Amino acid sequence: MDVLRPALININGRIYRKNPIQEEDYEEEEEDYSYSQTAVEQCLNEPCDTQNIEQTEKGFRCAIDVPSVLYKYIIGKKGETRKRLESETKTSISIPKQGVEGEIVVTGAQQAAVVSAVTRIEVLIDSFRRKQPFTHFLSLALNHPQVREGFVRFSEEVLERCRQDAGVDGSIFQNPAKLHLTIGTLVLLNEQEVTHANELLQQCQETIRDITEGKALPVEVRGIEYMNDDPSMVDVLYAKVSAKDESKKLQQIADRLVECFVSAGLMEREWDRVKIHGTVMNTLFRKDSSAEAKRTQGKLNGKDRESFDARNILKEFGEFYFGEFDLNCVHLSQRFSTDCTGYYSSAGQITFT
Repeated sequence: MDVLRPALININGRIYRKNPIQEEDYEEEEEDYSYSQTAVEQCLNEPCDTQNIEQTEKGFRCAIDVPSVLYKYIIGKKGETRKRLESETKTSISIPKQGVEGEIVVTGAQQAAVVSAVTRIEVLIDSFRRKQPFTHFLSLALNHPQVREGFVRFSEEVLERCRQDAGVDGSIFQNPAKLHLTIGTLVLLNEQEVTHANELLQQCQETIRDITEGKALPVEVRGIEYMNDDPSMVDVLYAKVSAKDESKKLQQIADRLVECFVSAGLMEREWDRVKIHGTVMNTLFRKDSSAEAKRTQGKLNGKDRESFDARNILKEFGEFYFGEFDLNCVHLSQRFSTDCTGYYSSAGQITFT
């Protein structure tokens, strides 16, 4: 770990330094994340850390909302993690049965002990949440009829002229109905978290309308690009998307949404600014039954993918015009889903007008 740039965790607006400690191996790798005594003391002195702690006849109590899929990380192998937390903090930790949504309840004789246990649980939850594949994403749909028509033409011409290039086949093209621009990804593990994310998106609506001046935003989809260093070994090819008036409004919308969700702890920042792009070809789509199963489970990695040679595609179609339309909506989209229009199922949305 770089001591000058330690890994930081944002939990409910509080920042902790993360010190990884490797535990014994079991069916799923378990790690315990402790933190410095200074961080603990700062935590104990902050009123926001104790606002959910209730005083009872026997001491203090705090209930934490935790998705059921994360219970096992607090319990640990044969209950070892929970036992260690209870022993070190002198508290009692009650966890609902696996698969039952509910609250983890921490009780103890001392308020400081309950705060310490709750903080440790929150850090553990955050560390293992980061290992979960994303479930939802903020998206801008690019599946307008004109753009879809342009995309179909693009895919047909690429296959006609470049099918002989390594790795190029029809299965790696995006589904025209699901053409989109991804703003950011989220891990939402139960209905309460989906509802919270949707509420946060609704709170962003006025800010976004201020940027668009309450109007739909005319955009153009033109040109393609790739992000890795070698055009002969590409996994993803993107279409470039920009505002027709050459303004920075599209970039501002994307950056503002990411800023809002990162500040709320629902999203991790991947870049300083959102990369404005729409995927048109992706080797994750390649027709392979074993690869598809791994993709759905979030287990497909770079070693499982067969890259393609994009040099001729970039040469022939570098400035390809897909189309233009008025953009007017941001979706909270569910991964691996389809609605009645063929686009991703939406758990919420906001409009520009």
